[in-house]
Amino acid sequence: MASAARAGAVAPQTTSRPLRAWQQAALDRYEEQAPKDFLVTATPGAGKTTFALTLAARLLQRREVARVIVVCPTDHLRLQWADAADRLGIVLDPGLTNAVGPVRAGTQGYVTTYAQVAGKPMLHAARATAVKTLVVLDEVHHAGDGLSWGEAIEEAYGFAARRLCLTGTPFRTKVDERIPFVRYEEDGFEGDAAEAGAGLVSRADYTYGYKEALADSVVRPVVFAAYTGTSRWRNSAGEVVAASLSEAGTRSVEMAAWRTALDPKGQWVPHVIAAMDDRITHLREEGGMPDAAGLILASDQDDARAYAKIVRRVTGKAPELILSDDPKASKKIERFATGSARIAVCVRMISEGVDVPRAAVLAWMTSYRTPLFFAQAVGRVVRSRASHETATVFLPAVRPLLGLAASLEKERNHVMPPPKAQDPEALDLDPLPPEEREAVGLKQWEALEADARFAHVLHGGTAHTGAGSGAVAVAPEDEDFLGIPGLLTAEQTASLLARRDDELRLRIAQRSHLDDDTGELPLVEDHPDEDDAGRSWRDAAELRREINRLVSRVSAKTSTPHAVVHTQLRQSVPGPPSASASVDVLRARRERLRTML
Repeated sequence: MASAARAGAVAPQTTSRPLRAWQQAALDRYEEQAPKDFLVTATPGAGKTTFALTLAARLLQRREVARVIVVCPTDHLRLQWADAADRLGIVLDPGLTNAVGPVRAGTQGYVTTYAQVAGKPMLHAARATAVKTLVVLDEVHHAGDGLSWGEAIEEAYGFAARRLCLTGTPFRTKVDERIPFVRYEEDGFEGDAAEAGAGLVSRADYTYGYKEALADSVVRPVVFAAYTGTSRWRNSAGEVVAASLSEAGTRSVEMAAWRTALDPKGQWVPHVIAAMDDRITHLREEGGMPDAAGLILASDQDDARAYAKIVRRVTGKAPELILSDDPKASKKIERFATGSARIAVCVRMISEGVDVPRAAVLAWMTSYRTPLFFAQAVGRVVRSRASHETATVFLPAVRPLLGLAASLEKERNHVMPPPKAQDPEALDLDPLPPEEREAVGLKQWEALEADARFAHVLHGGTAHTGAGSGAVAVAPEDEDFLGIPGLLTAEQTASLLARRDDELRLRIAQRSHLDDDTGELPLVEDHPDEDDAGRSWRDAAELRREINRLVSRVSAKTSTPHAVVHTQLRQSVPGPPSASASVDVLRARRERLRTML
């Protein structure tokens, strides 16, 4: 009961920014039903975090719950959730580990990860049942990443008072791999997908899709610019094979051509990076987005490092390289989100949930092709800040990706029908079946070279090349409308991108003499730490670090072991160990240590 009293001592604030219509509607539905479990499916960038924390604030104020626990996919998202909660007056600790038993005093809960819950589910169960708790499962489909994760989530939160599940897109699963706390219905899949056992789809209690978000100007409209090219590689028999990305005859040839195009030694990657950089420049100088930025998604860390060198060579500026095993990865994401760097290169670190509103361009240079990952990654560049903003996605012109892009295009076309085109030629946009998800197994494969050229804009499920007799001129004053539905026809958009693509070739040729092996890419200088005053969970973390530094100084000065100094400190300033102590206790201990020096 004492914990409940402490948790309710600080009344959460209400959000200063009016709720969006869908957020208010979802809250009203929740209030009507007062359910134990509630699943919200909202398109990436729509504001799921704000919805969840507003609901949490209401439940805390009415004392229907006394604690909030947020479970998210990555460590960086823990910080993002904690910062967002602070703005609403909810103190969530993002640094609570499995080594610390109780929830720290002075907080109203904590943020953890699915992996951390799987490590000690019973510990998290004890925390969730000590007082009435709202558990927020962010991107809940991650509970299906392995049977052990799903079992751990069920074990940890099966007896929690309330559970709120969030996801950016509906997800499908097999009958024997259901995610806890989610309702399912029979999927409408047919053919190969049905045979693979993908027979259930999640049933949301409230859904806010891309078409609704686009109509409300919550998200940006997206232009999908597909790039083709000829790839040459040596197969396992030692034969040299050449194929076009967009005209590969078989799936195995298509996959090999795609893989070759993504090889850093070819010319496809530099060309698309140059096109991406050109688009960023246009957005900054003429598109009303002076801080516009781009994201490059790589398949693995080796490719990411190689792509970063290519960005440096092509643009003359070092990108932000964000890798999951880098201890500074979270700080780099924060710096990129609020800074002025043009491009960030990453693998999966920034593909889901990470909020970088100024990112408006995405280069898809990865072999990932699942619908869920595609939707989440595109979601990183669609968060709208103003009605005139648009997003551009550069991608290989291969059937799996064109099929995924076409599904988002259908959502877009519900908002505003595409302008009529003259005798468009339809593309085969059927995505590869599930059994093809693994890379084609070539025992030996060697990429030789790959070039790139603009292929088409995908609009209404149809490819528009902007070339030939159907090409339509675009006046300079109209170029800023690229991507806004209904203002430029698909052919005008394609003509504009094709013209810019031609202009890029000279730029790439001028830089072709540069040697790619002139040394390692210089690292971007680390920025000084931001002032975190007023952020209680950040205050506690910094205080604990400062106390450890002061203990070391006292230990050295008095020749006393660290453990003894910590014991003396707790005797002088009573309370729990520093890992569980409140901010007030930590501050008192810091002052006590200063008097000992």
